[in-house]
Amino acid sequence: MASIQVDRVWKRFVLKRDRPDSVGQLMVQMLPWHTRPKSTPFWALQDVSFSVGPGESIGIVGDNGSGKSTLLKILTRTMLPTSGRVAVRGKVSSLIELGAGFHPDFSGRENIVLNASILGIDRRTILKRMDEIIDFAGIEAFIDTPVKYYSTGMNARLGFSVAIHVDPEIMVVDEVLAVGDEAFQRRCDERITRMRQSGISFVLVTHGLSSVERLTDKAIWLSHGLVRAAGAPRDVVAAYRGSVERN
Repeated sequence: MASIQVDRVWKRFVLKRDRPDSVGQLMVQMLPWHTRPKSTPFWALQDVSFSVGPGESIGIVGDNGSGKSTLLKILTRTMLPTSGRVAVRGKVSSLIELGAGFHPDFSGRENIVLNASILGIDRRTILKRMDEIIDFAGIEAFIDTPVKYYSTGMNARLGFSVAIHVDPEIMVVDEVLAVGDEAFQRRCDERITRMRQSGISFVLVTHGLSSVERLTDKAIWLSHGLVRAAGAPRDVVAAYRGSVERN
């Protein structure tokens, strides 16, 4: 069964000061008597723990720079934690960056095949689902147009539609629901609800706090890499809103 277990995860980056901005400065820094600038550690995540079971959904909220994107990269295995343990059991379909995996000069139809192949779906299977993917995205009139001419919302529609049609066991979604129109968001909500009922787990990162309250079973609030609150979505959202209002 699909599940996610994040146990006391820390992630450190090293910030280098006084980077050279010219060839001359670079040559000076290469001299043997030049004092090298010190590096400063930056902890993007600090002792983060949570779990998501089959069919459960978790919302992650927080300001920009709070560590949300770093956490998603660790969950999707594009980044390793500095310490701690992450166990992701199940086939993951992620939509973290709009247009990721899309080639700007390819049509929407061609990019469906390309994006699905990146997610591990063979060409024959995706061709069988092509009409359903196009229909959900609602961009039939533009499906044979290069995606470089697509709006942000059209990219979101297409990317989300591909992600939900590749038989995921775990869905990781970052902000995509915030860029679609109201009708598309409602369609996404309905599909997410059905997928959860079928046992698919969701990790939803968004600034849309109403989506967290509506679509998730539990939530965490990240601030400067720390979990400031965890529990019922309504309680976590209220705590986060209160902090935003005070600041």
